[in-house]
Amino acid sequence: MNRDLLKVEWYIRHMISDLQQRIDSALQDVQLLDHPFYRRWEAGDLRRDELTHYAEQYRYFETMLPSFLQQLSEKLSPGPAKDLIDANLSDEVTPPAHVDLFELFARFYDASAESISPAMTGLVDAYAQVLRRGTTSALAGLYAYESQGAAIADSKAAGLLKHYGANEEALVFWNEHGSIEGDHAMWTFEALSSLEVDLDEVAWATRFIGQAWWAFLDERELQTA
Repeated sequence: MNRDLLKVEWYIRHMISDLQQRIDSALQDVQLLDHPFYRRWEAGDLRRDELTHYAEQYRYFETMLPSFLQQLSEKLSPGPAKDLIDANLSDEVTPPAHVDLFELFARFYDASAESISPAMTGLVDAYAQVLRRGTTSALAGLYAYESQGAAIADSKAAGLLKHYGANEEALVFWNEHGSIEGDHAMWTFEALSSLEVDLDEVAWATRFIGQAWWAFLDERELQTA
């Protein structure tokens, strides 16, 4: 094999390994399934009204996400990264759109149209901030949740079915994400690794979004009284 090609392949493998290591380190202590709120969800210890209030706030994130993906796509130059984000966006908006599937869950738990909470405001603003900083930050921030998304969705669906009386319609959003979020995470990582990125920026954005999600779950815990 050509020596120059071997050097390129070595560089790519080394860069991807460093990228994954920085991301994993940034998320080490903000793995969302370790949060007390999700632990109580898994154990069947949430009250029904906690699920209601959760749905009322999570709706804001789900509504924001297609716009985030669209704006990120517009910032990316034509090529593999843009194509991968466009595929993610297509999954979000192709009927039945994910925001509509989410409403099946929200309606089952009697979610109403509540004002956005301080922590959800912080979370939505965090996504806007990484988007403003550029494509590296936006992709890393997106991956921060997507890398955990499939396991979170599976855990939620299992808990809803076992403990909270969820019917098939209430589960469809989480079951859908349990099956596709692994692909979305893979696509986002591939998009990120296809670009020349600043690993410090990747680590910062990953942790910034991870902490914003953790703060949202902290807020949910404070609503238990």
